Amino acid sequence: MRAELHPNSVNPLAVVRNLGILAHVDAGKTTVTERILFAAGTIHKRGEVHDGTTVTDFDPQERDRGITIFAAAVSCAWNGHRVNLIDTPGHVDFADEVERSLRVLDGAIAVFDAVAGVEPQSESVWRQADRHGVPRIAFVNKLDRAGADLDRAVESIRGRLHPAPLVVHLPIGSEDGFTGVVDLVRMRALVWADDGGTALEGPVPQELGETADRRRRALEETVAALHPAALEEFCAPPGRLSDATLAGALRDLTLTGEGVVVLCGSAYRNRGMEPLLDAAVAYLPSPLDVPAVRGTHRGAEQRRAADPEGPFAALAFKVTATATGRLTHVRIYSGTIEKGDTVWDPVTRRTERVARILRVMADRHQPLDRAVAGDIVAVVGLKSARPGATLCAPDAPLLLEPPVVAEPVVSVAVEARRRTDTDRLAQALARLAEEDPSLVVRTDAETGQTVLSGMGELHLEVAVERIRRDGGPEVTVGRPRVALRETVAHGVTGFVHRHVHQTGGAGQFAHVVLDVEPLGQESGLEGGREDADGRGDGRERGREGGFEFRSTVVGGRVPQEYVRAVEAGCRDALAEGPLGGHPVTGLRVTLTDGSTHVKDSSDTAFRTAGRLGLREALRACAMTLLEPVAEVTVTVPEDAVGGVLGDLAARRGRVTGSAARGGAAVLTATVPLAELFGYATRLRGRTQGRGTFTARPAGHAPAPAATPVAAPAR
Repeated sequence: MRAELHPNSVNPLAVVRNLGILAHVDAGKTTVTERILFAAGTIHKRGEVHDGTTVTDFDPQERDRGITIFAAAVSCAWNGHRVNLIDTPGHVDFADEVERSLRVLDGAIAVFDAVAGVEPQSESVWRQADRHGVPRIAFVNKLDRAGADLDRAVESIRGRLHPAPLVVHLPIGSEDGFTGVVDLVRMRALVWADDGGTALEGPVPQELGETADRRRRALEETVAALHPAALEEFCAPPGRLSDATLAGALRDLTLTGEGVVVLCGSAYRNRGMEPLLDAAVAYLPSPLDVPAVRGTHRGAEQRRAADPEGPFAALAFKVTATATGRLTHVRIYSGTIEKGDTVWDPVTRRTERVARILRVMADRHQPLDRAVAGDIVAVVGLKSARPGATLCAPDAPLLLEPPVVAEPVVSVAVEARRRTDTDRLAQALARLAEEDPSLVVRTDAETGQTVLSGMGELHLEVAVERIRRDGGPEVTVGRPRVALRETVAHGVTGFVHRHVHQTGGAGQFAHVVLDVEPLGQESGLEGGREDADGRGDGRERGREGGFEFRSTVVGGRVPQEYVRAVEAGCRDALAEGPLGGHPVTGLRVTLTDGSTHVKDSSDTAFRTAGRLGLREALRACAMTLLEPVAEVTVTVPEDAVGGVLGDLAARRGRVTGSAARGGAAVLTATVPLAELFGYATRLRGRTQGRGTFTARPAGHAPAPAATPVAAPAR
């Protein structure tokens, strides 16, 4: 079943698959990736996560911690197809790595634990893939574990992720006795020996014949209900679907996202990898099956189809510094690139020369002479390209939408232990921020401290450790701090602000009247209505980032161009709130009235009036501090539940659910992020090392003792 492809050969786009491996931490993503490479003949010895010998977890920190931290790209050949895989992190602190990977992938394999089913981070990465429109198939892993249950895992997919599960496998044996699967599409049995190896194909075991027929019938009914062509064949005599029709319908439903094909196996025991690869190339899309990438040039939208002969367009999604130089990982959407070519970055407005092109195999690389549309490769020689940068042909400029960068939620103060190392620390931090856009480095204006912000405690620990391991200076790290927000508890109406500034020349005049209220509260003011053609009347404008702006001015007292300037000024004012200079969120501002001067009014004057007016209005409002909270899932032995619940309560946690699973208790709670620092060590101590927990951001909630009070006047 193996097929070898020369690394310099150019595959037709129809046989290229750009896929990601997505899952909750410890669901087995890295082991699945390792076994795929072994099944495809790319590697000849199976590595293990616990031994630190896997291909994709090559970073020393990944091997020490036993988790995936950095998205790693690998490539293999299977049945004449080129499969480019990206093994993504499962820990919530590294969700930005997943986001940037999903931006350039065509399909994905979602891995689930057969005991735990859909876990919190499984759901998070699934929603990320939904936002990017990435088709997926599901692989229920660890079917050899005690308590493994395929049907229960499928029900959790149906209940928590909401696609139609299209189960194409029936396990042969259970738990320790799991030896193979029945392929319900081709009605055959695949059995693996104790040491894994190649599957032995045979007829469906007699004792499973009736169950397999029933499961096949249920699969056909589900597919027919979702696929018109399959329904037509299903309703005609003999009332069954052919294997070819069923397979074609499964692919169509996967590409549209109406269904998800579910397979099962045990990656650790090397069981289920061949059918997983077969399903990946059969059901997931090639670059030809996904819509043409969209970009802009001078405000006009352009589309670039996956055509090697078209103008060159690519997106950089990852930058890494290696001993041999700076690697920029790119997904090529259109055109062809060769060594020595010049590319254009429309954001920095710089041209750069491609010195080398590499096929990436985790930390190893194969040189290429050229790469074409549909390829995921690394290029050497780019000096200024950052993650999210567009690279295009200089004579055919195009700007692609970059991946969304998550907002940091945790900060620590860092400083070099020796004063002479301050410059070295600044360079190391700049290099980290360049490689990882979710890390933000800034200098605190009040204290003068250098502040490093990231997605979580582990994220910052890894970043600081990288400085040490990469030969940087010794670093002192302060206690983590969370990113607070401010919001309006009780607003004001009819707040008047006049901006009058007179100089020797033309002056500035702007008069605005503002209403400020919490965003969740209905104001009773008339909002923007839609005209018959579906366009708004312009009186209500954007609602983004917890802020909504609308205008109810009538009679042209404030011209529309000045309304836009007032909105821009209000957005400027959100950067610092009156309580502690934190960003402001969760409010609605309504421009109700105003006036202009025939000579002195301008966009600048009204923008200034919007900024200063909202700042003064917020001081008159009752404001509340908000702190980030996380949804925590704690898995502990049943005899430790009482102590863990007490500890969560002491951390101001609010328990939202509990369930029994395989002799353990699974508790879910909402806990302030600031209270989770050091929780892993505390949990291990309370449960003799048997407890585990995961956390994911769950928005913001009022901080303790943050009762609505009027902000102090300034």
